[in-house]
Amino acid sequence: MKSISLFFQDFVERILIWLGYSGDMLDSLNRWVLLLFIVVFALAVDLVVRVILLHILRHIVSRTKATWDDHIFDKRVMRHLCNFITPTIIYILMPIAFFTLDGTSDDMYDIIKRGVEVWMVISCIRFVNALLKVLFDIAEQRPAWHGKPIKGLMQTGQGIVIGIGAILIISILINKSPALLLTGLGASAAVMMLIFKDSILGLVAGVQLSANNMLKVGDWISLPQRGVDGEVEEVSLTTIKVRAWDKTLQTLPPYVLISEPFNNWQAMRASGGRRIKRSLNVDMRSIKFADEAFIAALRQEGVAREMIESISTRSAEDGVLTNLDLFMRAVNNYLLHHPRVNPNMIIMVRQLQPSQWGLPVEIYCFSADVNWIPYENLQSEIISHVVALAPLFGISIYQAPSEFGKE
Repeated sequence: MKSISLFFQDFVERILIWLGYSGDMLDSLNRWVLLLFIVVFALAVDLVVRVILLHILRHIVSRTKATWDDHIFDKRVMRHLCNFITPTIIYILMPIAFFTLDGTSDDMYDIIKRGVEVWMVISCIRFVNALLKVLFDIAEQRPAWHGKPIKGLMQTGQGIVIGIGAILIISILINKSPALLLTGLGASAAVMMLIFKDSILGLVAGVQLSANNMLKVGDWISLPQRGVDGEVEEVSLTTIKVRAWDKTLQTLPPYVLISEPFNNWQAMRASGGRRIKRSLNVDMRSIKFADEAFIAALRQEGVAREMIESISTRSAEDGVLTNLDLFMRAVNNYLLHHPRVNPNMIIMVRQLQPSQWGLPVEIYCFSADVNWIPYENLQSEIISHVVALAPLFGISIYQAPSEFGKE
């Protein structure tokens, strides 16, 4: 390196002498001209790599059957990698311009050297962060990782890289070992933990949510205690974005989903059935025994006759049933044969605890279509049918007297 440096310095001196420079000005210009040549050479190498080698590399990658290499050798990643070439070449060739005959260098060399080292560290940080982003995109496309909250892990990795780079840059500028800086940071760890509390909690929450498969992008979640109800749009290191049903955007920290209970309705969507659970209060004064005369009267009605013929009018012990029993059996039979009710899930009509509002009769079944609008339409249809069916069996649905009906 020393012999090459002396050769180039002598070559430049001859040119400068020919141009009329001499003395101290000659020595100073000698170094800066050599440094300019080095910078131009580094930029030329960078240009050749970008224009020729990267073009050849992209052509080779495009001919392979694998898809992951298309992301790894993406233009963004390769551009950041090329940004590392120029400062590296300048760093290697700088001694040619600044070393003297006795092998020493001046203060200007140390200043420029530190600047180039900082340039190299920044270029390396940008390349690693771009590579992490590409790896995140590759993982997100895999079915096993699709929709999982791994963006927070990527941001954590990028934060660690930036933190390491910041320590290296500071150590270069103050000309101290990075180990000394880490020792000093250990004393202020409590303050750092307080400043980055949300990021640390978000990292832990993101790992737990991903490892336990508790949440992924596109899930419908609700936190009634916080007024959150909608679909998850994004899970990052510090924020979870939820698109509410009124199209507003709700945000909350990830650690809330670990420390507080929340409902994830995605399992319901995957099951193929959405629960319908509604109850109607029956006026207990309208309940009576279904004797032969009552059943004979029902057979005179067209709609009631079809329902009576499709259900059993006797109890298991051959006892006398009530009109409410027949009504509940007719509703249950109606749900069993409804084309939009899921027959593979629970279908039940039951009585609840009586109250001053009457005897509640609950309808419990599952819609075959889990989407919101078909589900609401089916629920309304069932309730309307049951309300219209009740008078045929002599059942009165209880409702509080209206104030307008009083005189």
